[in-house]
Amino acid sequence: MTYRVTLIPGDGIGPEVTSAARVVAEATGVSIDWEIAEAGEKAIHDQGTPLPESVLDSIRKNQLALKGPITTPIGSGFRSVNVALRQQLDLYASIRPARAIAGEGTRFPETDLVVVREATEGLYSGVEHWVDRDHTAAETINIITRKASDRVIRFAFEYARKNRRRRVTAVHKANIMKMTGGLFQTAFREMAAKYPDIPSDERLIDNMCMQLAKKPEEYDTIVTTNLFGDILSDLCAGLAGGLGVAPGALYGENLAVFEPVHGSAPKYAGDDKADPVAEILCLELLLRHIGETEAAERVFRAVWETIAEKKVVTYDLALPGYTQHPVAPSSCSAMAKEIARKVPLIDLHKPLPRPPGAGHAHDRHLEG
Repeated sequence: MTYRVTLIPGDGIGPEVTSAARVVAEATGVSIDWEIAEAGEKAIHDQGTPLPESVLDSIRKNQLALKGPITTPIGSGFRSVNVALRQQLDLYASIRPARAIAGEGTRFPETDLVVVREATEGLYSGVEHWVDRDHTAAETINIITRKASDRVIRFAFEYARKNRRRRVTAVHKANIMKMTGGLFQTAFREMAAKYPDIPSDERLIDNMCMQLAKKPEEYDTIVTTNLFGDILSDLCAGLAGGLGVAPGALYGENLAVFEPVHGSAPKYAGDDKADPVAEILCLELLLRHIGETEAAERVFRAVWETIAEKKVVTYDLALPGYTQHPVAPSSCSAMAKEIARKVPLIDLHKPLPRPPGAGHAHDRHLEG
């Protein structure tokens, strides 16, 4: 069977890391027909818009997409392509796993967290304006609806049940934002009552950040609103080794788009030095989504073994904080080739090499 998948290379380091993922995809033996769709800066240059309708049409048709990072100008310029993509395709659930696989450099080697983030509304709704004519005050509207809250919370509980997760924690700020936060809190409590088999609890966003910094092993699946999810997913990525190893997925009705958490890093574009792991792990998530579980497992383990060996890794994984011994950094393409080389050689019955102090946090994921 051949799977047709929309490929959005993105900009900055996007074309390099998506090319790396394609090299690994070929090594799995799974037949994928990539349909290239340009978005971001190249699309502006070629088509006059950062998000052409043809990109949306391609994803709607194929129902699957692998996406590279796309630059979002800070403070000015065009609006976020990432936000527009989620809103126009109603990709309401952003899933960001944080699994500690950076070897010696992982300060919390048992980290195994999943952030489920509502991705279409909240403070990222795009409803903002100047309050005065002199542009000295601005206002952004935080839109929280019961419909969006219900469906992302339901998604989190279903995800936890399907993947044998042990707990779902809602994160909000209902003590201060009593209407918007309170609505999300009420939706969570009522939904949690429908899943008595899955333990659940709540945390305020500020307290949650502290708790994750102190004892991340006590948490599992986190469901929250758009802005809080954006912040917490980066925090969790830091616990697991950094944004370079943090994949993500977006789900809507019959649609799935897989994208790394990190940005486009335009200053490194064309240098062949970017870490390809996050994009390659997006491929792993895509393979799991389409039912190619063994291929996905081989990709995950090949990434794990490559990082654990510390022989062919990019500069960020070769820094002194990530290894006890000096390592000469490799290129993005070289690391991708090393991971691809390992894919068909993986022994699925062999225990994974674990960094010092690591427990068994990943065993549940790997079984699934």
